[in-house]
Amino acid sequence: MGAFKAYDIRGIYNVDFNKDTVYKIGYFLPKLLKSKAVLVGRDVRTSSDEIFEALSRGIMDSGADVWTIGLATTPMVYFATVHFKADASVQITASHNPAEYNGLKISRTNAVPVGSDSGLKELEAMVLNDEIVPSRKKGKIIKKEARNAYIDFLKAFTPDTSDLNLSIDFSHGMANLIVKDLLGENHHYLYDHLDGTFPAHEPNPLEVENTYDLRDAVIANKSDIGIIYDGDADRVMFLDENGRFLQPDYITSLLGLYYLKKEKGRVLVDIRTSRSTVEYLESLGAEVHVWKVGHAFAKNKLRELGAIFGGELAGHYYFRDFFNCDSGILASLLVLQAVKMLKAEGQTIGSFIDSIVRWANSGEVNYTLNEKDEAMTALYERYVKNDSPTLVMDFDGYRVEFKDWWFNVRKSNTEPYLRLVVETATQALLDEKLADLSTIITRFS
Repeated sequence: MGAFKAYDIRGIYNVDFNKDTVYKIGYFLPKLLKSKAVLVGRDVRTSSDEIFEALSRGIMDSGADVWTIGLATTPMVYFATVHFKADASVQITASHNPAEYNGLKISRTNAVPVGSDSGLKELEAMVLNDEIVPSRKKGKIIKKEARNAYIDFLKAFTPDTSDLNLSIDFSHGMANLIVKDLLGENHHYLYDHLDGTFPAHEPNPLEVENTYDLRDAVIANKSDIGIIYDGDADRVMFLDENGRFLQPDYITSLLGLYYLKKEKGRVLVDIRTSRSTVEYLESLGAEVHVWKVGHAFAKNKLRELGAIFGGELAGHYYFRDFFNCDSGILASLLVLQAVKMLKAEGQTIGSFIDSIVRWANSGEVNYTLNEKDEAMTALYERYVKNDSPTLVMDFDGYRVEFKDWWFNVRKSNTEPYLRLVVETATQALLDEKLADLSTIITRFS
């Protein structure tokens, strides 16, 4: 079934899945997670109400109750899962995808994610094959109030921003519910009303064109930093004081500046992360661990390691302080803490990033291919079997390291792309290696 992905259920609504699929998911989910109630939140997409209705019918027909918290950011659902001691929860969202998409992010007790290797495959099989026998005793819908408790939780991490000049883009998404309660009205806000059609730009801040309005605002307002959230506020990206987009794995270094001055410990990064970030974190005393891309994988690994925090190239940041979950809003508050520290020392966020970046980095380059596996095999033959790498990581695509450069190639778990990151000691070497790798990859388009 096309909507069941590695980390969640997601696709174009009424194409990849429909309300009948959602009803079955609702019916079988309490059985899968052995729960008597399922906590449910939803984003503002135009299909979210219909999906909520179908999901709720399924849950109640199984005999379980629906605990609804209404409109919510995805991290607010994680918080509510722990706060209300729910054994199962669902956020109805497609996160950063365009408006025609929707989906379901599922968690179990303590907001532990349910991914393909921890329940989603079993749920998909139940939806496809098992018989529905509605319970004689129907469940009911019970309203729960989570927003105020979540805001109170976040206030403990919120700095005084009266001496900062901020430009913030809500992308018409769910951050609208929370951020002004924390930072106040006296900053420069863009697209600060909910609209599930996302008229200003797609709710994906990793696509740089979606940050252009924020860039212009940062420059016009002479802001210290620009902040932009995705549709469900589980991710966040940043622009420096000159409106320059900051690569998200570099922001992991900034979180290190905040955390590692207080406590040494383990930090989790994904397989695409820059050596510049790893080297900086290690210089602060961190024990850096590399793992797979994706929120379901990262949260479980963070919990396993007892790591302080983690960061991904896609702008997800995970925190031991937040049940090992990701929160775009919490990440932005901690980045603002670090920006205040830098400002007190006469530094800007841009100058800090420039000071730690030692390697030339391509960012993530996407290739639309018909033969992704064949392309990956060809790269493996060329650079692993017929060369002498210093290190090969093979748990998410593969990362092949040499003394003065490395690359990671992997298939996207959510989109039809082969993704490549290349990093080298010099810009000239980056141009050379990127051209060599692209020549091999594009043979399979």
